[in-house]
Amino acid sequence: MKVAVIGAGIVGVTTAYELAADGHQVVVFERRGAAAEETSFANAGVVAPGSVAPWAAPGMPAKVLRSLFSRHAPVKLTWPVSAGELGWMWHWWRACRLDTYLANRARLQRLAFYSRERLHWLTDSLQLDYDRSPGYLVLLRSEKDRRMVQPGLQVLREAGVTFREIDAAAARAVEPALNPDTDFLGAVQLPEDEAGNCRQFALLVKDAARAAGARFEFNTTVLPLDRAAPTTLQVQQGDAAPRADTFDSVVVCGGLESAALLRPLGFRIRMAPVYGYSISAPIRESLHAPRSAVMDERFKVAITRLGRRVRVAGSAEIGGRPQHKRPEALQTLYKVLHDWFPGAAQLSNKGAAVQEWKGACPMLPDGPPVLGASGAPGVWLNLGHGSSGWALACGSARVVADLMAGRAPLLDLEGLGIERLTA
Repeated sequence: MKVAVIGAGIVGVTTAYELAADGHQVVVFERRGAAAEETSFANAGVVAPGSVAPWAAPGMPAKVLRSLFSRHAPVKLTWPVSAGELGWMWHWWRACRLDTYLANRARLQRLAFYSRERLHWLTDSLQLDYDRSPGYLVLLRSEKDRRMVQPGLQVLREAGVTFREIDAAAARAVEPALNPDTDFLGAVQLPEDEAGNCRQFALLVKDAARAAGARFEFNTTVLPLDRAAPTTLQVQQGDAAPRADTFDSVVVCGGLESAALLRPLGFRIRMAPVYGYSISAPIRESLHAPRSAVMDERFKVAITRLGRRVRVAGSAEIGGRPQHKRPEALQTLYKVLHDWFPGAAQLSNKGAAVQEWKGACPMLPDGPPVLGASGAPGVWLNLGHGSSGWALACGSARVVADLMAGRAPLLDLEGLGIERLTA
């Protein structure tokens, strides 16, 4: 079967590999000049399936409102806010009901655990060598932080996830470089979770897809699909006139652009950008850097060791402008890094060695992505992974490939199809 994949982020390249490995003739269209240039470019890199949960959760709207006046808040509403974003927030608010949250959390975690299995399978079978490290430590500054994580720990117990609640001394044994001048209560250790460089992995999988026969066309824009012929794509490179390419099937993995691509088919995909930030810098002294990944529970900031670099990632920002990096968000990242690992990174040359990044996560209001047949002939969906794309991509790709082949996926797909958005 001749298949087009739209988008070459982590979701698109894993989908392209799975389809090419299944024997399909695959062409990937990407508007950027390389793979993994947007959401997949500089995310935190944490793979922690038990911690994957919907952003639409009971109590979350109140947290957003309280954060409006807090300098270091993990969630911010930033002006200007578009009409589309306001509509998205209405549907997000409705999805914060407890019963909806519990159902969507179960869906996300089923997919996340399966995806981690698939990530390990791909890494081992393809012998992929990328920056990765085992273990994850959630740092608790106070008794309030400890109380706040208890509902999440109960979820981990129910899912059979291995973890330990440890005191500050034990946490320092796990991460000896933790700042001795920063007092804290303790931590939650998750030894089976991990961190890895999403973009490195994506580029390696892109090469594996090419070796399996997939073709990539970069700097190529796909115009909105045609209702009369949805598998005939109008594609444009630069200033050249659009050309028509016809396929047996099309898989839409285009992130935020997917809603506009699908609109002519009658779909209203409510997807909004939730912006995250990161800073990446070379390690100054290895002994002063984290061994793997830690999360500051209060500020929701992750500090990750990725090879010879340290990455600090956090913030969730609704609204604002894509090109504008909010200084307060970056200051929070530097603050948290200094609190825990003050000597870890070379920060003196911000113009060259230090990378400050802001990226948009394509998020659906209720949380889980949409996988499978769209209902339009030949059009398949793999989109809306939000901030968990790295944790969900490998499993999502295999699920979609199995569905396209007429095989039953090794995963319960209840609530992950297009019917969730059209009901």
